[in-house]
Amino acid sequence: MSPKDAQGGASGTSRIESLDMKLEVIVLPVADVGRAKEFYQRLGWRLDQTPPGIVQLTPHGSGCSVQFGPDLTTAAPGSATTYLIVSDIETARNTLVAAGVDVGDLFHVGPNGPVDGMDPERRSYVSRATFRDPDGNTWLMQEITTRLPGRVEGGLTSFGSASDLAGALRRAAAAHGEHEKRTGERDDNWPDWYATYMVSEQSGATPPQ
Repeated sequence: MSPKDAQGGASGTSRIESLDMKLEVIVLPVADVGRAKEFYQRLGWRLDQTPPGIVQLTPHGSGCSVQFGPDLTTAAPGSATTYLIVSDIETARNTLVAAGVDVGDLFHVGPNGPVDGMDPERRSYVSRATFRDPDGNTWLMQEITTRLPGRVEGGLTSFGSASDLAGALRRAAAAHGEHEKRTGERDDNWPDWYATYMVSEQSGATPPQ
C-alpha cells in the first residue's frame, strides 16, 4: 500500500487516524499462575473463558482485560507497570484494603514530585495510590473524574459500570446546585444540564455554567 492510499487516497482507504482500534488485553509476567489468579480474583475481577493455558481476568467496569500464563511472555515476572482509573480513589483504596490488599498511602503529584495525601483541590489526574501483585507487578490507581480535552470523543461517552454512573450523577448534582445558586433560580431543565455536564466531564469539553 502506498503512503497516499494509507492516508485516504484514490483507492478510498480510510484515514489512519480514524482507524477504530480498541485495547483488549494486557499480558502480565508472573511466576506462579495459580497465585496470580487467586490475587486478582480477590480484587473482584471477573474470570473470563479462555483457551487452555491462559488465565484472563477483567476489572469491573473495564473494557480491557489482563492475561497471564506460562508461555505468554518472556518478560521478567514483576516487571509490568500499569494504570487503573477510578472515580473515587479514597473509596477504591479502602475497598481494596478491606479485601486484604496492601495498598500504599494516598499521594498527589506536586510541582516537585509526589506529595503525601489527596490533592487539596481534588483535581482530576492528580491523586494516586499504588499496590503490587504477588510477583511485584505495579498497579497505579489514578483518580479521574474530568478528562483532558480530546481524550474521549463526545459521541463515545459511556459509563463502564453503575458505580461510575452514580458517581457522575453525584458530581453533576453538586455542580448543578452551584449553578442554581449563581442564577438564583430553580432550573426545571436539570436533566439536560446534567447530561451536558456528564458528557463534558468525559470529553473534556467546557461544562455548562
